[in-house]
Amino acid sequence: MVPTEASCSPKMDPVNIDVVTPNRSRLSRTFAKVMHIRALTGISPAGMKNAKEQMTSCCKSFDEGEERRRKEVTEAFLAKLFSSISSIKAAYAEMQFAEAPYDSETIQSADEMVVSELKILSELKQCYFTKQVDESSPGTTQLLAEIKELQSVTKTLKIMEKTLNSEHEVKQSELTFAREKLKTAKRENKLLEKRLNSSEHLSPPKKFHFSILSTSNFITILRQTVKAIRSFVRLMISEMESAGWDLDAAANSIEPGVVYSSDVHKSFAFESFVCKELFAGFNDPYFSISKQSMSDKKRQQRQFFERFMMMKSQKPKEYLTRKPDSTFAKFCRTKYMGLVHPKMEASLFGNLSQRKLLTSGGFPDTDFFSLFSEMAMKVWILHCLAYSFEPEASVFQVDKKCRFSEVFMECINEEAFLSAAGTVNTDPRVAFTVVPGFKIGKTVIQSQVYLT
Repeated sequence: MVPTEASCSPKMDPVNIDVVTPNRSRLSRTFAKVMHIRALTGISPAGMKNAKEQMTSCCKSFDEGEERRRKEVTEAFLAKLFSSISSIKAAYAEMQFAEAPYDSETIQSADEMVVSELKILSELKQCYFTKQVDESSPGTTQLLAEIKELQSVTKTLKIMEKTLNSEHEVKQSELTFAREKLKTAKRENKLLEKRLNSSEHLSPPKKFHFSILSTSNFITILRQTVKAIRSFVRLMISEMESAGWDLDAAANSIEPGVVYSSDVHKSFAFESFVCKELFAGFNDPYFSISKQSMSDKKRQQRQFFERFMMMKSQKPKEYLTRKPDSTFAKFCRTKYMGLVHPKMEASLFGNLSQRKLLTSGGFPDTDFFSLFSEMAMKVWILHCLAYSFEPEASVFQVDKKCRFSEVFMECINEEAFLSAAGTVNTDPRVAFTVVPGFKIGKTVIQSQVYLT
């Protein structure tokens, strides 16, 4: 017998089976309700499938919203954390700046700010561990925190600016003080120099000390001498060019048969000629111009050193005017006559007036002779210094075609070490000596040579 609907037991109702689920989540309960509605209403499987898809989409949207919400809350929490740290940093910087000069009010205010922000950090720590983070208006909280952080950063930068300005003022004061100190030192040095050059300090001390003499001092005076020689050579070449001289022929007459790697190098031939004339007789006391001779070597050293100290700061023109019959004046006349040939003087200046004036005991007032006298003064001072040593310094020349030696020579044309093919020239030879070398005891000061 087929049972009727009224005779069906209610325990077989599928709705009641699904309902008895006391531990299900909210999502499960919602799904159960949907199933219950389906049983009562008789929704088809296809409709049920659509309902499931809609339910899944709703759950997914709900989860994404929750995730976004948690992210916003976290970002707001971190923003508050960093804003408090920035505030502490700004307050600490303000406290340091207020220490010098001491400002008690600013220090107290900064200290209160540090304490207040530390309390905020402590509260944030408690909220984090108890998971009671404020979830209301995270966007507004984050914005306010960021504004607070920017204000703290701006405050810190302003304090740094004040600190840098203060340090700058201190440095400016130190610089001003140093400049004043330098001016004072310069004034004192000038006074000391005047005292050293005054006549009352020229007399030799009872016990003469040669410890102030050194090879480095000699090299310094030698460099000044070479510089003066080259200045005179440039002027002489300029005058020769203006007078229409053939410089190639003139250079070849001084040093015949030399092949120069550059036309500019021909000036070395003129420099060599001037040096030969000026340093001729250097190894004789007073260049053999004066017949003074002393058996006492120490006394001769003292005399030369005194002359060196006296003349090293003298101006040639003034000295020649005051002492036209001095040994140096005789040296100038002799060297000018040997260096400037009458034909050369007539060609350069159109007459022999400078030579005639020198012969009569005077000195020309021309740029040419002025530069010549400055050069001659440097050579004379170097000579006086050379004879202040024990043993005295001596000059030497390098012979032509001599093999190059780094001990005795300094090359002034490095390209001589390369052949035309670009290979290394292992056996360069001396074409001529430009500047002579010197010996002080066992010390050698290299000569300057031009190589072939």
